[in-house]
Amino acid sequence: MTQIIRAPKRPESYRDRLTDTPSGLREVLSIAWHTAFPPDLSEAARIPVAGGGLPPVARGETSVTWVGHATYLLRTGGLSILTDPVWSRRIPGVRARVSMPGLDWEDLPPIDAVVISHDHYDHLDWPTVRRLPRTTPMLVPAGLAKWFTDRGFTEVIELDWWESATVGGVSFEFVPAHHWSRRTLFDFCKTLWGGWVIGGSVYFAGDTGYGERLAQIGARHPGLDLALMPVGAYQPPWAMEPAHVNPPQAVRAFLDVGAHRMATMHWGTFVLSGEPLLRPLEWIREEWAAHGLPRECLWDLAVGESRAFAT
Repeated sequence: MTQIIRAPKRPESYRDRLTDTPSGLREVLSIAWHTAFPPDLSEAARIPVAGGGLPPVARGETSVTWVGHATYLLRTGGLSILTDPVWSRRIPGVRARVSMPGLDWEDLPPIDAVVISHDHYDHLDWPTVRRLPRTTPMLVPAGLAKWFTDRGFTEVIELDWWESATVGGVSFEFVPAHHWSRRTLFDFCKTLWGGWVIGGSVYFAGDTGYGERLAQIGARHPGLDLALMPVGAYQPPWAMEPAHVNPPQAVRAFLDVGAHRMATMHWGTFVLSGEPLLRPLEWIREEWAAHGLPRECLWDLAVGESRAFAT
């Protein structure tokens, strides 16, 4: 039996949540341009890739593994959780991925929950989602539950900003972001966008520009252990800045959120913008050092690399 957990009333549009108007068109045009005229793709061979498979998780630890782009495998509280899972080689409108997923699908543990940040194709990928058992709990932004129930998912938890739910004893709170949504020509901002605070410990930012909503998350969730923060897709600024942080803004966002560590994502997978492929990694390291932050607290993971911390 299909179960949808959501508030009884949702608005028909979330345009009032936008912090940049009009949103999206500049980004779409920029992505199209850089798909046709990409940066130097020969740098793809230098994107760090880790081997060795998936390490075990000790009792009392939380482990994260960067699969690529905004996809992480998070193992915490006895659950295995995927963020914005994308295993496809291609997504609509952009070139094929320049680095392959850091884990083979067959090597994943059974997935206990999936969080989706928003409906853009590089974050919500039907060819990947369809591989999941239809009983997998799907935690999604307001307005997006029907997309999943129409495809046979039977446990869909749809949340607005600051709403929360619990799966298997682990809490999930949907939190604000500076972004937008659209999947077709006719559904601009019909669904919400945001990030997730998981287990009161890990903040998954999804996609976000820089703004006051980051500090609001930090005020509501002091003492976060880890922020999974995007650092790529920022060039040119006139198109990308309203919806994506660049590395200096990512560090500011991390400081606003107040987490102890930051792990990088949203770079080195899909060509969405004009910066050189390796520049987000280089720039985040430079900016981290310029702020005098502890090097061990920057988890600039290779594709497929895992790290863990005690909870």
